[in-house]
Amino acid sequence: MKQLIEYRSKLLDRLEAGADEFRAACLAVGDPFKAVDEGGWNTHKLAAHTRDVDKVVYGMRIRRTAQEDNPEFPNFDADEWIAANYNADEPLASILDELSASIKQTASMLRELPQEAWSRESSHVTYGGGFTLQTWVERALAHIQEHLETVQNSK
Repeated sequence: MKQLIEYRSKLLDRLEAGADEFRAACLAVGDPFKAVDEGGWNTHKLAAHTRDVDKVVYGMRIRRTAQEDNPEFPNFDADEWIAANYNADEPLASILDELSASIKQTASMLRELPQEAWSRESSHVTYGGGFTLQTWVERALAHIQEHLETVQNSK
């Protein structure tokens, strides 16, 4: 159990650090509207997407799994969401500040939970059940790291 507790503590540390690294990498980009991938996404759009996915997907799934009995989550279409919600005029620093604050708040909440809460389960409308709170935290971190690497590799 000690190793599992240490893993979870390091996971939260890494989640917060990942958000901070993503923030710094995005702010270091000379032109945040220059395409960073073959799909034409740019750093600004990736930042908004990462913030929004934290807000309406992984962050929400983490909070609901911690608070509800076996919640079920719908599919999320990132392209549909960004088409309907992306605002190119939103300041990049504000987007990144909001993401960092949300991640810190989530990590703080998770640090207060008893260890058994990390095993609370939820389900996904398409992928079925058995998604633990820990799974959503791991996926939240993986999502941030994926986009951090995209920004870092675009320089």
